[in-house]
Amino acid sequence: MIRKYILMALSLLGSLFIYLFYRTQKTAINEIAISLLSESEYQALRESIRSALPLNDPTIYSLPEGLWVFCITLTSQSFYFKFRQLQLPCVYLPPVVALGFELFQLLGITKGRFDVVDIAVSLLFWMLAQFLFPKNREQDLLASFSFRNSLCVLSYCIVYLAHVFD
Repeated sequence: MIRKYILMALSLLGSLFIYLFYRTQKTAINEIAISLLSESEYQALRESIRSALPLNDPTIYSLPEGLWVFCITLTSQSFYFKFRQLQLPCVYLPPVVALGFELFQLLGITKGRFDVVDIAVSLLFWMLAQFLFPKNREQDLLASFSFRNSLCVLSYCIVYLAHVFD
């Protein structure tokens, strides 16, 4: 169980690192970083990291989504939504959400560029999470308040930090 949480934290930290230092400065997380530092300090740190550790485009633009899908798969896999008499396993929600984001980009509903590589990376990380950590007994996500179901909901909310402002 500890190994699972360590991998989740490392996944989110890796994604955060890429967003902070390689993606557009107009994301929510970068706006927060700039407000905590000064714009000049942030720029200096960003440039020094980018020059010391150059990354290729797939790493910058596809890996963060894959890491996020990995994390939300791990938090989702032991829950289900109850809808009337149906129990819908939450483990299938991460690829649906990732595909939905890509479709919204394709349709121009959200900012960004539709990319088949993003979908492939997301599916790969979704399968990897299921392979590494087979799901436990499932529980109703909304039946009670606990650390585990709060973590699950929070892991979906984290995607807001990648939101791009104009």
